[in-house]
Amino acid sequence: MGTVSTARRSGRSRTGGVPTTLPASASSTGRQLALGIEEAAVPAGRREVLPGAVHVSGWLGFDAQRRLVDEFRRWARPPAGLRHPRVPTGHLMSVQSVCLGWHWYPYVYSKTADDTDGAPVKPLPDDLADMARAAVGAAYGRATQAARTYSPDAAIVNLYSPGARLGLHQDGEEPSAAPVVTISLGDTCTFRLAGVARRTGPFTDVQLRSGDLLVFGGPTRRIFHGVPKVLEETAPEGLGLPPGRL
Repeated sequence: MGTVSTARRSGRSRTGGVPTTLPASASSTGRQLALGIEEAAVPAGRREVLPGAVHVSGWLGFDAQRRLVDEFRRWARPPAGLRHPRVPTGHLMSVQSVCLGWHWYPYVYSKTADDTDGAPVKPLPDDLADMARAAVGAAYGRATQAARTYSPDAAIVNLYSPGARLGLHQDGEEPSAAPVVTISLGDTCTFRLAGVARRTGPFTDVQLRSGDLLVFGGPTRRIFHGVPKVLEETAPEGLGLPPGRL
């Protein structure tokens, strides 16, 4: 799942998304979202994989992951719930997604789920925005301008069920230069980074496990990135997520 600052860009998306539903969860924490994150000034698992792209392993604790999965189940319900987006060529994306704050659809933002039921998008929870700000602080340092001024107003939560992938693309619809925050839950994936001006190799591949954080901004804010591979059945036991990953 990822958060961005859209700088209030809006637009009208095409119809054609396919709504989906989640299987019931065997258990729920029944608690509100809380941070449960690495609070060290420089997290132990932090490494810069490319200029401006920082990976922090094990950033989000298991209890916080569980609570975030519970929140996702609520966000996924209609109206403006989980769906397979459809690109303008007619291709149905294999990932499923639900949006908060602003509704993204290839390739615009809107305040309503124009590609499914037309309902108003769910708000971006304050706790999730706080988590994203803490994430930027963990990546770049809490005292940096990037961390102090980060103010996300949208989240795109992608569900990768078995077999789902995400091709190389740029997050280019947002005029904002604020960093992109990605928090991983569930199965481990290969997160691929190409270049700002190219989607071809050489690539930088990062293994993202449940609880890992990846932030990219500055010189890599518009980098081509994607998820070519998900390692099935690698999620922590008891997470409460359907097979796959967020």
